[in-house]
Amino acid sequence: MRHLFTSESVTQGHPDKLCDQVSDAVLDALLALDPLARVACEVCVAADRMLLMGEITSKARVPYEQIARDVIRQVGYHSAQTGFDGNTCFVQTAFSGQSPDIALGVDDAYETRGTSVRETGAGDQGMMFGFACDETPELMPLPISLAHKLTRRLAELRQTGQLPWLRPDGKSQVTVLYDNGRPVEVDAIVLSAQHAEDVSMDLLRSALLDLVIRGVIDATLLTTRTRLYINPTGRFVVGGPAGDTGLTGRKIIVDTYGGYAPHGGGSFSGKDPTKVDRSAAYAARHAAKNLVAAGLCGACEIQIAYAIGVAKPVSLFVNSRGTGRLPDTRLAEIVSHEFALQPGAIINRFDLRRPIYRQTAAYGHFGRLDADFPWERTDQADRLRDKYY
Repeated sequence: MRHLFTSESVTQGHPDKLCDQVSDAVLDALLALDPLARVACEVCVAADRMLLMGEITSKARVPYEQIARDVIRQVGYHSAQTGFDGNTCFVQTAFSGQSPDIALGVDDAYETRGTSVRETGAGDQGMMFGFACDETPELMPLPISLAHKLTRRLAELRQTGQLPWLRPDGKSQVTVLYDNGRPVEVDAIVLSAQHAEDVSMDLLRSALLDLVIRGVIDATLLTTRTRLYINPTGRFVVGGPAGDTGLTGRKIIVDTYGGYAPHGGGSFSGKDPTKVDRSAAYAARHAAKNLVAAGLCGACEIQIAYAIGVAKPVSLFVNSRGTGRLPDTRLAEIVSHEFALQPGAIINRFDLRRPIYRQTAAYGHFGRLDADFPWERTDQADRLRDKYY
């Protein structure tokens, strides 16, 4: 059976991603001084202003406005020419402390309350998903992997000055043709890049075809049938916050698997690791990736669900999509036995109370070969293979 599947990515200068990066930069600054900080930082941006808001409980004091301006400039918005200027834009903050009712359950989980043992409870209820598959070396679905590579390449060409007329905002979209569940070719590519006003469309489209699309995507995946849409509307001069509002957590599918696997709905950026929206999604990815790397299945989708203030997950589900060497119920038993999924155990295993999050906030939290994220390690694969294969 043949079918098409599409995923998208956005550059670090997209307004939503700009907000994600500021949220995680605030988180990193607080964790650097106070590893036990409770942080839920959200950011919105529009026109010439940015608002940082949320709940923060911490002994640390950090310069929120300066952090925001530094990120804005680093992303590439540093002058009126780019349409948004980190030097002159209006930055406002509106933070309060974490609710003591929530803190009660996080500090002392339901299971251990009233005893001498203290367990970290989940910071909220909800379900989180992790996924891995053998379509790419990084064990990610091919469409989102290619989409991220295209947007990263746009940023690289802009930052190195190879294409000085590029501006920070941009998007990519990749459609892959599958045959009997395996990717065989790229069917369509949509690539939109913000640019200087004086660049011609002929130059832009030629450069993006040669240096971005052909520079990133394996020639064996591009065919005479591949449809290419490069800046299909024509001009893309007005971009970034000047052209659209931005909000933390509005690109959760870009952050994860490009729609190839489910998403529980909670965003990641700006949240400290007691928020299982983030930490449990990392744990689910780690478990799924190690099962696939061990050869126990070709694809693995894991759902974990939590109750607020409770340490132990309320449910665990594994779906190997028909690729498992063992039944899915057995794979679920292996995950439950081999991977501790209580929030405190996840935090300790991945050493999550440290400033590592700003780099997650653009180009995906998973499948990254440019960063040593602990949830991306296949450090359990050999043991799982020896024990269960």
